[in-house]
Amino acid sequence: MIRRRSTPWIHKWSRPLIAAIAGCGALTTGYLTIEKLTGGSAACVAQAGAKGCNDVLSSPWATVFGQPLALFGFLAYISMVIFALAPLVFNSGENNSRKQLENWTWWLLLAGAIAMSVFSGYLMYVLASQIKAICPYCIGSALFSLSLLVLTIIGRTWEDIGQIFFTALIVGMVTLIGTLGVYAGVNQSVTSGTPGQPVKITFNSKGDPNPAFGWEVTTTSGEAEIALAQHLAKVGAKEYSAYWCPHCHEQKLLFGKEAEEIINNDIKVECAPDGLKAQTELCKAAKVEGFPTWIINAKSYSGVQNLEELAKVSGYTGPRNFKYFK
Repeated sequence: MIRRRSTPWIHKWSRPLIAAIAGCGALTTGYLTIEKLTGGSAACVAQAGAKGCNDVLSSPWATVFGQPLALFGFLAYISMVIFALAPLVFNSGENNSRKQLENWTWWLLLAGAIAMSVFSGYLMYVLASQIKAICPYCIGSALFSLSLLVLTIIGRTWEDIGQIFFTALIVGMVTLIGTLGVYAGVNQSVTSGTPGQPVKITFNSKGDPNPAFGWEVTTTSGEAEIALAQHLAKVGAKEYSAYWCPHCHEQKLLFGKEAEEIINNDIKVECAPDGLKAQTELCKAAKVEGFPTWIINAKSYSGVQNLEELAKVSGYTGPRNFKYFK
């Protein structure tokens, strides 16, 4: 009597598990897509003055071909759900047709998981080295992609292991080259300040700040920065800051000298007791815990905000060719 080999549990449940993980990724990226398209702010807990999820969403890396990067992530996860469940849902009576569908979808799952893992790896590098922010959504998506790759590899019996490595090499190289090509303009603007592209702002404090104005603002404003500052003043936005705060100065650099004059006259609230025109009671009443803190339309935003983010949360509809980002 010949005993049939039992099917490992992981082979039985690999497709449902892949679909479940991809579904979680779709929910995450779908939520971020909605927030990006509607101008909202993603729910994200971050320390005052530290960069978080919304800094990532407002960075140049968060937009591809004029659309939110999260939208492409959502489509990728939905595709993985379809590839995983297709043989289970479309269970035709013909055995050969089912086997062909299973085989093709496994290869599509493998190629998709490799591409998503390589792309997520690049984004993790950008997150750590360029944006320097903590984004649980981004980290979670990277873990989802890696989990999909592991489950795809161990979720079935592959007849030719060499084909897996060959596929990984080809798909990985194509994905990496394509990713570098898509972000070539962003990377160039960060390093050389390409005309028409935003320039990354960094600030290393030198010397003691002046209680009257902190450190000197060395950047200049464009029409978009000035228009945004005027709009923020019009809607009654407030920026709570302290003259000695490096992050507050970084916010000034994003606006530039001319726009900062508008911010300083109509929007800024000085919270340092020894600062010029200090309004410490207003800061206490607003329950400010860190600098800078923006209050726009009765909502609080902690830390340095990219101008694109301020434009969204304040309902600004003017020009958005901002010169700098952080």
